[in-house]
Amino acid sequence: MGLILFPGDGDNSSPDVSWSYSGFAAFRRRLAEAEGFDLSEMSGFGGERPWSEVSTALEPLLDHPDHGGDDLLSAQCASILVRLEAVTDQWAQGGGNHLLQQHIEDGRQLAAVLRLCIEKDVPLAFL
Repeated sequence: MGLILFPGDGDNSSPDVSWSYSGFAAFRRRLAEAEGFDLSEMSGFGGERPWSEVSTALEPLLDHPDHGGDDLLSAQCASILVRLEAVTDQWAQGGGNHLLQQHIEDGRQLAAVLRLCIEKDVPLAFL
């Protein structure tokens, strides 16, 4: 069982990115660390810290439920894309272990999906 993020354009041939639930959780934890906070401290992730206390363009992705929840609008995709590419590039400069390399690849795949959502002006869907 897992999670798939894809452009909500109705085109089954569009690129997508998929994770196991635990893989997506690890990816988001690493993104949160890159933004300077621990995801486990946040409301909805076992902690009590409100999202209003952090400022990141990645919030719509980080604070999205794994299952269900609204699609992300193309404008949200645009803000996420800029920061995601910056973080992924930063990770790539540092080298790292196998898990980091997987997160870099996942980030790049997600960036391609986000770019398509922006180009087609369609939402990012979660399934």
